[in-house]
Amino acid sequence: MGFFDRYILPTAIDLAMRSPTVRAERERYVPQARGEVLEIGAGSGLNMPFYDAERVNTVTALEPHPGLRKKAATAARTMPFAVQFLDLEAEKIPLDDNTMDTVLSTWTLCSIAGVTTALAEIRRVLKPGGTFIFVEHGLAPEAGVARWQNRLDTPWGWCSGGCHLNRDPGALIRAAGFDIDMLHTGYADGPKILTYMYRGAAHTT
Repeated sequence: MGFFDRYILPTAIDLAMRSPTVRAERERYVPQARGEVLEIGAGSGLNMPFYDAERVNTVTALEPHPGLRKKAATAARTMPFAVQFLDLEAEKIPLDDNTMDTVLSTWTLCSIAGVTTALAEIRRVLKPGGTFIFVEHGLAPEAGVARWQNRLDTPWGWCSGGCHLNRDPGALIRAAGFDIDMLHTGYADGPKILTYMYRGAAHTT
């Protein structure tokens, strides 16, 4: 891991993910988590204050970046439930089958290298009927915006920790065998290539 990825990237991600628009998305979707929760890509812990302590038993937070994980651990100290951190990637979730009531992913599927493998792992660890809550950005429906997303995808990934602009989270989640119960799409505030949002919930069978 180079100097930029180790020291500059975690601070940049933390600052970018504190915008009022992002906060509003967290306020709406994070409180839906319940029971035993697995958070994929916990980042700097910005979801922590939005969990409903009356509905959550424990949170297992998966975050491979040491700088972000350190920030998240600080945020977790004030939580009224147990938080366990795992320093592995989402393609290698070290949990037994059918153990989680909820998996939460916020702005994470865009940056997982093996996203198909990660979604299979998420499905594996969820209990039958468990819920996968997601808030992601991705491929826009407008042809002109999508063209720019495709053009800029590689250089954007170089400076953003591997984030992809042109993934379709809804299609990826369905292809992984989930049934999507709710899906809200549309642009949030900001540049269109970055802000076409996919928010919703899916379940296992």
